[in-house]
Amino acid sequence: MQISSRFTIAVHIFSCIDTFEKSDKITSEFLAGSINVNPVIIRKLLSQLKAAGLVNVQRGSGGASIAKPLEQITFFDIYRAVECIDNGELFHFHENPNPECPVGRNIHRILDDKLQRVQEAMESELKKITLADVIRDTQICIREDEARS
Repeated sequence: MQISSRFTIAVHIFSCIDTFEKSDKITSEFLAGSINVNPVIIRKLLSQLKAAGLVNVQRGSGGASIAKPLEQITFFDIYRAVECIDNGELFHFHENPNPECPVGRNIHRILDDKLQRVQEAMESELKKITLADVIRDTQICIREDEARS
């Protein structure tokens, strides 16, 4: 199992908006250039982030901006906005374990509580990291790159 790249692309979007909003118009094409993906992917993610109240997107000449203070947006908020998790469940169970098999018949009882604990632990960690943490690290890396140049 792997969380899709939508999450890391979304965090990249926020870093670009914060870094370049004063000097550039933040369009899907601009963001796609930094992330190196198709602008259609960026537009879909921006739409999801906007629906979650995390970004503002103005059609035409406006571009994208961050809707809340960086300290108020957690990795969990971003994850919930862009990841497709059915019924709030991170782990998708195979559909039809064999009820005639002693393992198949009991696999839900065996795994459900364990997988729920794993999901809760992951979500707890996601809630501890904010965009302010990412932006701080982004600025440090940019300054280090500039010092090396």
